[in-house]
Amino acid sequence: MASYTESKTFDKTDFSRESFQKGEYENCTFTNCDFSGTDLSESVFMECEFRGCNLSMVKLSKTALRVVRFKECKLVGLHFDDCHDFLFEVAFDHCNLHLSIFFRKKMKKTRFVNCDLREVDFSKTDLGMAVFTNCDLAQATFDNTILEKADLSTSYNYSINPDGNYIKKARFSKEGVIGLLDRYDIVIE
Repeated sequence: MASYTESKTFDKTDFSRESFQKGEYENCTFTNCDFSGTDLSESVFMECEFRGCNLSMVKLSKTALRVVRFKECKLVGLHFDDCHDFLFEVAFDHCNLHLSIFFRKKMKKTRFVNCDLREVDFSKTDLGMAVFTNCDLAQATFDNTILEKADLSTSYNYSINPDGNYIKKARFSKEGVIGLLDRYDIVIE
């Protein structure tokens, strides 16, 4: 039987060494915890916050992330595409998401603030009205991605093909427009 934990704070717990109790976590806070390589499959996190945690390479098969906030976390190589779609809602603030995958996720209005999004896969992801504030998107993949009304005006290093994505009313900076034209191999002076 899965456990249920409510309104508990976990501080400096090393789940990479001691076993993680699968179950439902509601309104819990995880501070400076190490989850690296931990299997979080089939767990449910509702209105939880992760602060300063290392969640690199955790397994997320059928994991439910419902209104989950990540702040100053290391989330390298995560397969968010393996998470449950039902009520999936996340936000990221000062996080490293290098090499993570959001393939086909519905993430309207998601906020990414000061995040490392290098080599992240956003293929077929719905990022309508998402906000990318000061994010590094070097080598991030956008393929059939919905970016309608998304705000990338303060982010940088992206390369987005306007013909292969939905960018109507998306916001970009003047300097960032180069990331929409780089595939045409033209010279801009």
